[in-house]
Amino acid sequence: MPITPFVTPPSADAFWLCNARIPQCFLAATVSHRTPVKSLAAAPFSEDLVAADLHIQAGQIAAIAPVGTAPPETPSIDLARGLVFPCFVDLHTHLDKGHIWPRQSNPDGTFDQALAAVIADAQHWQRDDLYQRMEFSLRCAYAHGTQALRTHFDAFGPMAETALEVLTALQSAWRDRLTLQTVSLVSLDYYLTDQGKKLAQLVAEHQGILGGVAYPNPDLTAQLDRLFTLATEYDLALDLHVDESLDPASQVLRAVAETKLRHGFENSVVCGHCCSLSVQSIADVAATLELVKVANLGIVSLPMCNLYLQDRQPGLTPRYRGVTILHELKAAGIPVAIASDNTRDPFYAYGDLDGLEVLTQSTRIAHLDRPIADWPLAITRTPADLMGLEHAGRIGIGQSADLILFKARSFNELLARAQGDRVVLRQGRAIDTTLPDYAELDPLLGGG
Repeated sequence: MPITPFVTPPSADAFWLCNARIPQCFLAATVSHRTPVKSLAAAPFSEDLVAADLHIQAGQIAAIAPVGTAPPETPSIDLARGLVFPCFVDLHTHLDKGHIWPRQSNPDGTFDQALAAVIADAQHWQRDDLYQRMEFSLRCAYAHGTQALRTHFDAFGPMAETALEVLTALQSAWRDRLTLQTVSLVSLDYYLTDQGKKLAQLVAEHQGILGGVAYPNPDLTAQLDRLFTLATEYDLALDLHVDESLDPASQVLRAVAETKLRHGFENSVVCGHCCSLSVQSIADVAATLELVKVANLGIVSLPMCNLYLQDRQPGLTPRYRGVTILHELKAAGIPVAIASDNTRDPFYAYGDLDGLEVLTQSTRIAHLDRPIADWPLAITRTPADLMGLEHAGRIGIGQSADLILFKARSFNELLARAQGDRVVLRQGRAIDTTLPDYAELDPLLGGG
């Protein structure tokens, strides 16, 4: 049965959310200096929360005011000190692979077997199969409170046209509920061929993002130069998988930064994974981060998937987490996001495109606490900025009331227990947060 929400917002066009607690990081850049809000932070490791009443009017946040401001005669809900977040923004996913685990699992959990399993399953990726699985994933993300999502799609040969046809249909069907961005995914050697140029043209026609997997190899410089040349020619942003290994010699991230600077490339460039930074020397890391900062690259970490795949050896307990150096990247002034990555497929057997799960697990895996400070921006405003979505992932006066209301009154409560009774508001209206049943996919996948 569906979990009953802990509050039911009024159906009126104007109402108040009273006695809320908003993490200060969401308000720092959006609340006017004239807004009298009171911080609850006191000690160095206390939680930096703001006590507030929020006035919702015509789908927007009309006021953020001290607790007790709401007039008694207006419709209101007492949140009883519950946390309020903006809706999530998921910067890195793979909808085309999502939920194939029952049909094509990973026999040993390794990266190589994941790749082989996906290649084997691709024979099923016809339009109907892709549409049903991708829409299932979007329904999950939406119910959990995601308002924007970027997906990579395998794009070799005819796969690209099929995937983009389905993704374009989903963009149209979901345009009023969720922003969906698309990124092509091929190995970079593909762009040295005529097919690579055709892919860039196709991506441009669909207003997508050019992407791929960059591996250390003798032709890497030529591959990156060609990629940036195509992106310049078609005025495309770039989004790359780099250094997804624990080989300290893998320093593709540095090569991407150098290429961007060499080309004077001005469009957005996001690099995902960057696992090898975690095993490189202090000197190598420092040199790379300096270039990444100057080149203005964005970094997206995928802690759950990387923890699952990296340092997996039969019969051995993993010694390394496989997650990139989030703290050091952030301290260097480099924008860092966290995201879901794969969902119930050979690269990651679990996940549900839930931004709260991403934040919770990332906090535990990468120690994003003591204090948690502004790390919640990594699954909200930071990825929104990297996606060019200036109004997403924010709480502020005049912003759309796209909010998630939690019963949890503190970060400790939020991250300690699943928040299945959360309430998701889109333009001030509560949405149905019932998750789709896995059984819907049985006809495609052959059972549970």
